[in-house]
Amino acid sequence: MSAPDDEVRLCHLYPRELNIYADRGNIAVLRMRLAWRGMRLLVEEAGVGDPVAPGRHDLYYLGGGQDRDQAIVAEDMARGKGRAIVSAVEDGAALLAVCGGYQLAGHRYVGVDGVVMPGIGLLDAETTAGDDRLIGDVLVEATLDGVSREVAGFENHAGRTHLGAGATAFGRVLAGFGNDGRSGTEGVTYRRAIGTYLHGPLLPRNPWVADTLLAWALAHRTGERVTLPPLDDALEDAARAVAAGRARGGRQERLIGRRA
Repeated sequence: MSAPDDEVRLCHLYPRELNIYADRGNIAVLRMRLAWRGMRLLVEEAGVGDPVAPGRHDLYYLGGGQDRDQAIVAEDMARGKGRAIVSAVEDGAALLAVCGGYQLAGHRYVGVDGVVMPGIGLLDAETTAGDDRLIGDVLVEATLDGVSREVAGFENHAGRTHLGAGATAFGRVLAGFGNDGRSGTEGVTYRRAIGTYLHGPLLPRNPWVADTLLAWALAHRTGERVTLPPLDDALEDAARAVAAGRARGGRQERLIGRRA
């Protein structure tokens, strides 16, 4: 039975392994922004060993985790779940992959001990762990569906992610480190998928990104382009302005030592 057009089905991938940085808050934001519009979010979890049913979900969420947990996830996705996720995105579903999830959505991630973890190859990017961590507030001029806006978040990663020649970055770094601390790019987009290092979590202070994901998910559900009615985002805009001010103030650091 198909879901109603006012419902979005979200698949939360590996909620036990990839669950750091409070990024579950992203799902809470998606739920509330739908509820305020009279719609609902149905969340289903898919952990290690669980199948992903073709066509069942409109939106996938892949969070961040430590290297040891990423290795478990990489192995599980290589058994077939990764192909199912790629197929879903190619078929029009949306995806948000944050930090460690972003790394595994690319071609591969080389961890701190040199262990190569295969990615699912959805995003044209690959990542190698660096010698220090890139930490702090980050501000990005992001572009989605031809529209550009400032997006603020927090980054804390040792990975240096390099995009393929034809890849499209999520945004241009205005303050902070981004993908590798050198290229001036942050994240990557492909079809209705976003990979990014921005957490904190990302969506509460960036409702435009949340609504873009929801519109994409509803378009997958209905087969038609969706325009969501606007909400009063004054509080969210104020939170983003505070984060943007911190980022512009240069509160970033490289921390040598523990990596994840």
